[in-house]
Amino acid sequence: MLSFDLRVARGEFELRARARLHGGATGICGPSGCGKSTLLALLAGLLRPNFGVLKLEDEVLVDTERRIFVPAWQRHIGLVFQDGQLFPHLNVRRNLLYGYDRLAAGDRHFTLESVLELLEIGPLLERRPALLSGGERQRVALGRALLYSPRLLLLDEPLSSLDDRLKQQILPFLKRVRDETRIPMIYVTHSRAEVDFLADRILSMEQGELQVAAQAGS
Repeated sequence: MLSFDLRVARGEFELRARARLHGGATGICGPSGCGKSTLLALLAGLLRPNFGVLKLEDEVLVDTERRIFVPAWQRHIGLVFQDGQLFPHLNVRRNLLYGYDRLAAGDRHFTLESVLELLEIGPLLERRPALLSGGERQRVALGRALLYSPRLLLLDEPLSSLDDRLKQQILPFLKRVRDETRIPMIYVTHSRAEVDFLADRILSMEQGELQVAAQAGS
């Protein structure tokens, strides 16, 4: 279970976000500049709120009144960006294993083989990112996040840079990840069609305010 009540001001923009999420895939929809990526940065620990509380499972990650702020590298949260952000000097195998190799054996919930099969990226292992298509890069970025065995998976407009054909290829992989790994997911996008396909519930973000939207698929 993820719960948060957060507020942050950046210049003239202010974000206020409050929710309690119980597993599954949550879609957050809204126009560019409304605060979607800022919210993910707060959840991931890349940005400190001015005020608020954030809890994941039974752990308090943020409590501004008690001066608690768990840094990003201790939160064990996976984050996939819209451009994948793979390491260009490493091949696909080394990109995939970057976080995995830094985990204790007992903290690893997936094997390389299981992720290769899930995302169908086995033939790409020896390639460098520059030789991958946009869809392949996003699948590798997702695989890297999964091999980190995250408690929560955050996806920040992961398909926005892809054309419609590639989006239709990647969305089924994301649904497989949701169904087969059972990792709670928050999927941020401006596309209602994507969250209708993937999400169990949908929240909307408008001008820094997080609100409950219609049920997915409605």
